[in-house]
Amino acid sequence: MNKTLEIGKINTLEIDRITDPGLYLVCEEGEEDVLLPNAYVTDEMKLGDEIKVFIYTDSEDRLIATTLKPKAMLDEFAYMEVVDVASFGAFLDWGLPKDLFVPRSFQKIKLEVGMKFVFRVCLDEETGRLIGAHKFKKFIRNDIEELEVNQQVHIIIREKTPLGFKVIVNNLYEAMIYHNEIFEDIWIGQKKIAYVKNIRSDRKLDISLQPIGKSNADTASSRIEKILKENGGNLEFNYKSSPSAIKDRFGLSKKNYKRALTSLIEDEIIIVNESGMCLKD
Repeated sequence: MNKTLEIGKINTLEIDRITDPGLYLVCEEGEEDVLLPNAYVTDEMKLGDEIKVFIYTDSEDRLIATTLKPKAMLDEFAYMEVVDVASFGAFLDWGLPKDLFVPRSFQKIKLEVGMKFVFRVCLDEETGRLIGAHKFKKFIRNDIEELEVNQQVHIIIREKTPLGFKVIVNNLYEAMIYHNEIFEDIWIGQKKIAYVKNIRSDRKLDISLQPIGKSNADTASSRIEKILKENGGNLEFNYKSSPSAIKDRFGLSKKNYKRALTSLIEDEIIIVNESGMCLKD
């Protein structure tokens, strides 16, 4: 149970009292309460129960609770669409009844209805409201000492460039995945597990969608074996298969594919010949 109410986050709160507008919830310290409107109240909710709710502000800037979960919480990133604009800012669909406001000062370009970008959810210190930020460079950290090569991270694909895709790592860092190292379909707004490939001297990060080194080969071998099993144990693929066919079928580079085949053969898992490959009995 939360000691205090935390805006922009999932809170575990106790049902304190029932009123006409809905349930009032309290935190452990009990000095603050928040309304859960009737729209989110279920018959299973009883006095004294602890429930999980998301806390944000209503149209009058009062704290309000919901059992819905937004596309992104405080200090997180998500791919969101602009659904309304005004002279003072724009509004995003973030999965809640009240749209997320993006002030003009937090817009990288002038936003228009229908535009979709990766935005960050921030707390406006002046108003105490949650806002969206398309211009979020000041929130990106460069203290990358806690990261190490081959560390598993969470990413969201942010933007496509001539070199590759810019991504946000662990909601904290910016990084790049290069086009020639991508062997699967990815898209803007997609969230994935990835790996730190390189920590550069300029304190920038390169990211890989596959583990680095031996674990990369192990992952490729497992993928090939899994796809073989899903296809009855036989496939018309061997060492001579084209890079494009390998990429389409297995999501691997030809180098990693050939290394994985060799590993599977040495482990006596598959047989590869002129006609293709098959699982060994």
